[in-house]
Amino acid sequence: MTTWGGAKLSDVLQLVGVPYHTEITPSGGKHVEFVSVDQCPEEKGGPYKASIPLGQATNPAADVLLAYEMNGKVLKRDHGYPLRAIVPGVIGARSVKWLDRIDIIEEESQGFFMQKDYKMFPPSVDWDNIVWSTRKPQMDYPVQSAICSLEDVGTVKPGQVIVAGYALSGGGRGIERVDISPDCGKSWFEAHRYQKQGIPYVAGNITSDKWAWVLFEAIVDVKGDTEIVAKAVDSSANVQPESVESIWNLRGILNTCWHRVRLLATPNLRSFM
Repeated sequence: MTTWGGAKLSDVLQLVGVPYHTEITPSGGKHVEFVSVDQCPEEKGGPYKASIPLGQATNPAADVLLAYEMNGKVLKRDHGYPLRAIVPGVIGARSVKWLDRIDIIEEESQGFFMQKDYKMFPPSVDWDNIVWSTRKPQMDYPVQSAICSLEDVGTVKPGQVIVAGYALSGGGRGIERVDISPDCGKSWFEAHRYQKQGIPYVAGNITSDKWAWVLFEAIVDVKGDTEIVAKAVDSSANVQPESVESIWNLRGILNTCWHRVRLLATPNLRSFM
């Protein structure tokens, strides 16, 4: 996990006369736009840009950061040096790197990646009938989890296997539960959750980091070929969907269905404990 250092955007805006928890400025500004020095073909050579609502930018609890440090060191070029936005709980496309300027604007950013990308359409929409303006840009991301300790179609020695990975949800929602199935979803049990070793994780607890990954770990007894499944539940009772078919969309974004790992039990291999 990464630790970012910098100045809160809400503090910077207050210093220039925009108070905390401002939804609209006297001149009608409702959004904060981040504009990069990075030029891209989608903008016809113009800069990459994205915006967030002013109310989010001026809310200290939203923790929007103007970052100049990463893991206690000066931000590296690949990660946005000298300054980048970090908008926690929101898809990464809004955390603009290599900042050139920050503007307060009346309408949300009209950049390509706000208006013609990263939007979730219903299954009835295809490239022949898509109307981009009918959907809002994607901001918060849904609850998700992934198994990291095992490879799909991996071979393991029969016996106890560690199933470990991460879970997170958008908007600062905590992870209430991570369920593990050792048999392709027929039966389930709850995994152990933590963010720091030795400190129990409780969603919404003062000791938890609402923006960071929640790590999980469980032990599964593998007797033969099987499929291990993980699904997370957040503090608003949102659950990962079972299959990609139920959430299919034209752009393929936000595919957060159950994570499945198929295991082949081979007696001659070493254990993964």
